[in-house]
Amino acid sequence: MTGTSPIAPIEFRASPEPTLGVEWELALVDRDTRDLVNAADPLFELIARRGLSRSERIHKELLRNTVELVTGICRTTGEAMDDLGATLEQVRELTDELGIDLYGAGTHPFAEWSGQQLTAGSRYAELIERTQWWGRQMLIWGVHVHVGIDHRDKVLPILSSLLDYYPHLLALSASSPMWAGQETGYASNRAMMFQQLPTAGLPFQFDTWSQFEGFVHDQRTTGIIDHLNEIRWDIRPSPHLGTIEVRVCDGVSNRRELAALVALTHCLVVDLDQRLSAGEELPHMAPWLVQENKWRAARYGLDAIIIRNQACDERLVTDDLAELLVRLEPVAARLGCTAELASVADIVAGGASYQRQRAIHRGAQNLRAVVDSVVGELE
Repeated sequence: MTGTSPIAPIEFRASPEPTLGVEWELALVDRDTRDLVNAADPLFELIARRGLSRSERIHKELLRNTVELVTGICRTTGEAMDDLGATLEQVRELTDELGIDLYGAGTHPFAEWSGQQLTAGSRYAELIERTQWWGRQMLIWGVHVHVGIDHRDKVLPILSSLLDYYPHLLALSASSPMWAGQETGYASNRAMMFQQLPTAGLPFQFDTWSQFEGFVHDQRTTGIIDHLNEIRWDIRPSPHLGTIEVRVCDGVSNRRELAALVALTHCLVVDLDQRLSAGEELPHMAPWLVQENKWRAARYGLDAIIIRNQACDERLVTDDLAELLVRLEPVAARLGCTAELASVADIVAGGASYQRQRAIHRGAQNLRAVVDSVVGELE
């Protein structure tokens, strides 16, 4: 332990049911140039002026080129998607007035970081002051899924075991193959960019809640964080909500794929929760294997050959996904998301967003056409 002060307990406000919450980040793009546009301020002015009934579901983010849609507490994937859909409808009426479109992907294919404006607020200003060039580079968007957990002592074992499925979620959602006008060779350049921030990237794997409390104590004592939400792990506990928050996925362009990813995340967490409750010791891989899987999924997407267990057995991620979907069918039935889980296979069959973007770019040789295609998928 770094400091000498006592370690403060962290209360986990347990969720009696495995409820859902979804956060969907979308970029704002100009209808003519297709570049990012710093239009969040006029958008939120319109939201306030119109007194939108769902204004509490619409949030600002680090940069003024972004809007985030969030759900309330939901019980099923379908309920979460209806919640987001109602908010999206209201937001799009206002973006139409402003002559801007909503864009759902992990990165923008040609925008330059130097033209982006920071959202007002001391928290964001402090982040950029600390992180400098890397912080200003964060032209990235993702999807976050919260799943309720009924006891804090389940959180860390589930989190560690859930990391075994990191490459599945990233490969399916990968939507950031281009950066600053170039194809990067990565399916998810966003995943590689975001981990450059301090406290971002893969989580540490703790055995007990007290170890997590000790970690947070050291982070606060040394000034690394002031608040728990400054721990920006790809999967993290959210004690104030009583959830595990899965932040693996790239930005998503359409509601059908979003529903598939939400259902898969919900089923994975609940399956691990049920197995733990039944007395099973959950499997988890060593951190260096998890790290390699993250890189492989970011680099190769659905063509990634991933490490599946501590024995270092390897398998094509899509083959493992096919088997996983069958195994999770009973869980999906209990959670009311059978159709949404089954639609995960449609992403594999039709190609993930990074593959669709590459095909458009190579056919049109025009990055604006890539933005058009992503915007069009939301339509």
